[in-house]
Amino acid sequence: TGTGSAGTVAHGLGAVPQMYIIKRRSNTGNWYVFHKDIGNTHRLRLDETSAKVDEAVAFNDTSPTSSVFSIGTSVDVNADANTYVAYVFAEVEGYSKIGFYTGNANADGPFVFTGFRPAWIIVKNTTAAGNSWHIMDNKRNTVNVVDNMQFQSSAAEDTGSNTNFDLLSNGFKLRGTSQNDNDHNFIFMAFAEAPFKYANSR
Repeated sequence: TGTGSAGTVAHGLGAVPQMYIIKRRSNTGNWYVFHKDIGNTHRLRLDETSAKVDEAVAFNDTSPTSSVFSIGTSVDVNADANTYVAYVFAEVEGYSKIGFYTGNANADGPFVFTGFRPAWIIVKNTTAAGNSWHIMDNKRNTVNVVDNMQFQSSAAEDTGSNTNFDLLSNGFKLRGTSQNDNDHNFIFMAFAEAPFKYANSR
């Protein structure tokens, strides 16, 4: 429950979170996203296509610890007497990976090491506005390449030829130009199909 004053919230993970998503439940508002690779001075919004924005009232320019995360005075994270839900994620070796990569605008795109074969990935361009959050998984595409994408918008599923990923035994690789703009930074969160020692190549 919000207080209207900058403060902290206990998360109970026993590890430092790398990403969290906060949404006001008792009123309208945006989904606010903290990600370690854009830093504590910036935020993203899960329901928008905007790039990262410097906003001190989001997370109080304070990094999370192994016991708490910080919130500022934005009504989207901490209005007095409003209720909120927070989804808070820390990496678990062999199961989840939270990080970033830099695009090269090439069909032979960057390889991103996760330490496991991903089953589900969410990706966001943090450099330029107008770019949706993209979600890929191993259920709609059971073999490589993965080109079925879901977005945060109300649009239908996309199968555009420019958005291609390979899901590999130890990470993922960009095989198209979408989500791979040259010198743009992309944050991601990925979850494993199985612990790495049981993973097989596709």
